[in-house]
Amino acid sequence: MATTNMTTLSMKLLIDRKAQRLLFAEASKDVVDFLFSLLVLPVGAAVKLLGKEAAAGSVGNLYGSVEGLDYAYVQPGAAKDALLRPAVLSSPDGSSLLRLPAPPPCGQPRSLYRCTSIFNSSCRTYITDAYGKACPTCGNQMAAAAQYLPPAGQQVAAAAGFVQGVVTYTVMDDLTVTPMSAISTFTLLNAFAVTDLAALQEKTVQLGYNEGLEILRASLQSKTVLTDVFLGMKGPGEGA
Repeated sequence: MATTNMTTLSMKLLIDRKAQRLLFAEASKDVVDFLFSLLVLPVGAAVKLLGKEAAAGSVGNLYGSVEGLDYAYVQPGAAKDALLRPAVLSSPDGSSLLRLPAPPPCGQPRSLYRCTSIFNSSCRTYITDAYGKACPTCGNQMAAAAQYLPPAGQQVAAAAGFVQGVVTYTVMDDLTVTPMSAISTFTLLNAFAVTDLAALQEKTVQLGYNEGLEILRASLQSKTVLTDVFLGMKGPGEGA
């Protein structure tokens, strides 16, 4: 995975210490772009990121079944990677598929290989990440290095993001996102029946790759995502 110079994102939480609850968060364009990017994340990519054991429901079992399936049972020309590592939007600046700074690289990037035959054009339709695998067409080893190039259109879309950066956004605990304004803030405080403004506390939290994974996990299982991830299921007054 490519390294990146992107800084860790941050988000400001507003906590009602008296009621022991998180009211909402104040977020920038970059944070909202990340949250919306979860909608285009394929299920297979989500399971790979979270791990089979951590995936909600039985999806992890499906992933493990494909992962363990011998190539003898796979249709010629079908790639297991299409299910296990589906293509997702990525940014040309090296940011990860979650539109967040990538973690430090822990190994060499995955390599892709083509058939070594130069006489049969049909062999060029196959590609694999298993070095030396037999070509389905001619039987020769697939050991010629190949390189994956993402579509240019996907790169442009990811680089631009989705929302405008001229305003700040309100993110609720259940990940409802709306543009922020003074009027909307007062409306929310009234909706939460906040009467003691002195009991309100601002807490700035960092949003890096690991936090992004936790938000992804919680978004599939919870209606109190920000509380689960940043307050550790504790009351806001505990360690806030």
